[in-house]
Amino acid sequence: MSRFSPFDTTLWFATAAPAPATRSLEGRVTADVCVVGAGYTGLTTALDLVKKGVNVVLLEAQEAGFGGSGRNAGHSTPTFTYYSLPDLRKVLGEPWAERLIHRQTRANDRVSGMIREYQIQCEWQQNGYVQGAYRPGIIPALEQKMRDYNAVGAKTRVLDKAEVESLTGTPRLYGGWYHTEGGHVNPLGYARGLARAVLQEGGIIHTSSKVSNVARENGKWLVQTDRGAVLADKVIFSTGAYTVEGWPKLDQTFKIMKVFVAATQPLSDETRKSVLPQNTTMHDGRGDIYVYKYNAEGRIVASMFPMGRRGRDMDYTRQVMSDRLKWMHPQIKEDIRWEYFWFGELDMQRHTIPRLYGLAPGVIALTGLSGRGVPTGSMLGGILSEWALGVPEKDLSLPIEPLAAAPLYMSFAPAMMLRYYRHMDRKASIRDGAPLPPHA
Repeated sequence: MSRFSPFDTTLWFATAAPAPATRSLEGRVTADVCVVGAGYTGLTTALDLVKKGVNVVLLEAQEAGFGGSGRNAGHSTPTFTYYSLPDLRKVLGEPWAERLIHRQTRANDRVSGMIREYQIQCEWQQNGYVQGAYRPGIIPALEQKMRDYNAVGAKTRVLDKAEVESLTGTPRLYGGWYHTEGGHVNPLGYARGLARAVLQEGGIIHTSSKVSNVARENGKWLVQTDRGAVLADKVIFSTGAYTVEGWPKLDQTFKIMKVFVAATQPLSDETRKSVLPQNTTMHDGRGDIYVYKYNAEGRIVASMFPMGRRGRDMDYTRQVMSDRLKWMHPQIKEDIRWEYFWFGELDMQRHTIPRLYGLAPGVIALTGLSGRGVPTGSMLGGILSEWALGVPEKDLSLPIEPLAAAPLYMSFAPAMMLRYYRHMDRKASIRDGAPLPPHA
């Protein structure tokens, strides 16, 4: 697994509730459905199925939450990032777009419901998400976003300058878009809690069990690991960016993009009274994003994408993170120490919409979450479980497609787009007379 970033250096690995006891697969077992990959998508798929009486075996190469599910920043915002809702309808087409919009915008109902039902200890807070207006000219677009999302049942509103400062503590914004249903979580704690729920409901999870091959045997599928095998009627791959072997060319359906996350020391009570005083999640609103929130200890957990020196030169990167945070919140008097710093991998798709692939009769795979994390991974389990239960393809919330490699340009296009957004944000800010943050 050396191709992936270290896992045990994350804040979440240090603070999450312990993982449930599991063991590797040894010998041969049978199942109705074999799920491969114990991230949010695989875990929620398995949970949905076992609750309906389906015999499920879930195989994980490392441990539950090892991939993006255990190392993301912990934001749970039930939105689409790259596309507006009208644009998404054009790209995906109907009926798929409306079905996916419904699942994504109601995804936090699913997240909070599972946390409550299984009493998952994962620092869940649902105090809203704010996307800032860093210049006056953005306000009309946020007003349209409010209308679009509220039309499908979301609870959002546009804030003026005074409201956004009261809610978030930053004087740097001209307003913002407030999604009241946004939340945040200890993502590894959530993944481990889902794994406990699967076991509690009677599912079987084998960790340290990397799938090496899937082959047809007597009308079923034999899913092979180093020391065992599962003979199943149906197989679901939900390994995302952390796909390794298992099915030929599945790891070519996306391109990897890195993201980094950092966490400060626990901040003082004085600072916390004025910086994110309502414990919301904050997005500064720029295309070159800076997103942050608190964890349960009072640490600011912030994320950005690597760009140039940022992400390679660690001293410089920490300085960028500190300068941006203190610019957003000049009331911070204490020194900022980034005590945790880690990377994750995203399985990027051209349209940033998850892709559902039909690999063979009775075998499907889903990749391309493109960094959407907690809500998207959680709601996708509902789609995969419906497929396993025999819901007709035409009635699913994603179309089933033939396996296809991601375009070569996806190796560099996302990074180029970030640079483009940064340039356009800078240009528009200067035009509007809005101040620029450090390193912008």
